Amino acid sequence: MMLISRRCLGTGLLMSAALWPMILKSSRASAENAPVTVFAAASLTDALKEADVVLRREAETGLTLSFASSSTLARQIEKGAPANIFISADEKWMDALAAKNLLARNTRVDLLANTLVLVVPGAKAQAVDLTRKEALKALLGDGRLAVGDPSHVPAGIYARQALTSLGLWDSVADQLAVAEDVRGALQLVARGEAAAGIVYATDVSAAQGVTVAATFPAKTHDPIIYPMAVLANGNTPAVQAVWNWLRGEQALAIFARYGFRGL
Repeated sequence: MMLISRRCLGTGLLMSAALWPMILKSSRASAENAPVTVFAAASLTDALKEADVVLRREAETGLTLSFASSSTLARQIEKGAPANIFISADEKWMDALAAKNLLARNTRVDLLANTLVLVVPGAKAQAVDLTRKEALKALLGDGRLAVGDPSHVPAGIYARQALTSLGLWDSVADQLAVAEDVRGALQLVARGEAAAGIVYATDVSAAQGVTVAATFPAKTHDPIIYPMAVLANGNTPAVQAVWNWLRGEQALAIFARYGFRGL
């Protein structure tokens, strides 16, 4: 498997900020100005909605956005769902599509990175020392720990890795409140239905009354990388232009406002 750096792509795939709107416009005649369909991890909801507003204003094209867990979206793509671009919250589900030759050649890039955090309800939170095995258990009491499903949701997989690395998994495994994606886990905490939750740092601003109590050390889990690729059956010049824009300075500035780190 070959990953493509933003800085190392050939000139055939790169275009200046001045050129991509023209390519988008020139492709309208054949594409009937159809929006570009982006399947994206739930944690990207707010950032990509803002990106869509910018594209519609400045390039007179738009995005059709579908958000869910990366696993759910990858399975839909495998079954023929009509997507143009896929942005996953982990490498695993992008690898699965690559193995089935569902990605357009030379379009897979590592786009963003994120951080894993422990959140609790309320406007203020006492810091939790995750190196003390009793600290998380004391925080939970008889309550639940909200996570994305650890069997397939990236945020849940990272959560299990981190808890296992810290020697905490066995002590809290029977208190999990399992959600279908990371935003579902966040809402369980926001509604007070879970005493704590494990989500991405970028998710915290999406819910009122949720506060970070601890940040998981990066060494406790796999790197949280968001790969992006064009789908082989949805590759057009307009799609390539949007793909390229999503890797550019304007889009990366939007992602940064929501806490993502550009790669």
